[in-house]
Amino acid sequence: MTGDTTDAALVVAARSGSDAAFARLVGRHQQAVRRFLGRVCLNDADAEDVAQDAFLSAWTKLRELRDPALFRSWLFGMAWRKAKTAARGAVRGRERDTAWQADRPQDTTPETEMNLALQQAMTQLPDDQRAAVALCLGAGWSHGDAAGILEMPLGTVKSHVTRGRARLEQILGVRDER
Repeated sequence: MTGDTTDAALVVAARSGSDAAFARLVGRHQQAVRRFLGRVCLNDADAEDVAQDAFLSAWTKLRELRDPALFRSWLFGMAWRKAKTAARGAVRGRERDTAWQADRPQDTTPETEMNLALQQAMTQLPDDQRAAVALCLGAGWSHGDAAGILEMPLGTVKSHVTRGRARLEQILGVRDER
């Protein structure tokens, strides 16, 4: 396989039994999936668990993917559904997260402080809104792609992003000069 092989070609090869093709798909998308889940789950350990679960499910359900060219969106959708499932039973996990944040050593650099403040502010957004903000503002996905991944109407995603941005600005005390 060449270095410019498409996701669709890799999916076809993986469906034919090529572990190497699936490994290339994982390598190609794992950083973005983990970054997305890190924003959605708000706990690095949970995000890692969900990412592993999503990739395992992708491997076992690869034959269910209707259009191999849509592998990335399908994978992100699967990761989102896995995150929602994990969040349903995570009430105690959120309490642990809050305690961990309080005990976390604080770096005094402004960038680190802002990242911690943003991460804490994201916890105050509703789950669906947080996911839309993480995809569109954090990961650079279009509203349309995010709508497909999150299985929401386009207008709902746009509303979530707009309201989420406004809420984050309010929480952080900043205003975006647009």
